Amino acid sequence: MQNKLTFLYDGGCPLCRRETDFLKGRDKFGNIKFVDINSDDYDPTNYQNISFEKAMSNLHGILHNGNLIQGLDVLAYAYQLVGLGWVYFPIKIPIISNLLKIFYSFWAKYRLKITGRNSLEILCDSECKELI
Repeated sequence: MQNKLTFLYDGGCPLCRRETDFLKGRDKFGNIKFVDINSDDYDPTNYQNISFEKAMSNLHGILHNGNLIQGLDVLAYAYQLVGLGWVYFPIKIPIISNLLKIFYSFWAKYRLKITGRNSLEILCDSECKELI
């Protein structure tokens, strides 16, 4: 069975791990392939050349047809796949969607600092890999 969504997540982020652990527990049909970008096995060439640095800047998901989705759209689709799509229904309402996307952009930009982690530059010194 082919996954409907490949969900790239930051396994070094405690809040991201909590969210993905919740989704993994609810993904009874195996619709989602969870990929930890912090894993030594992470190879961007297997995931549309999404580098560690790019993946750290925003949540990324790859649909079964190869299309890329980002940010809240990844979470909304993942929740839909596990039967909890109603949780993200507000992102279908334009004004609320815009506010949520602004909030998510803030979170994505400052989440390392908020969670007490090193800056992306420091993380990249040890994690970023050049594509061959």
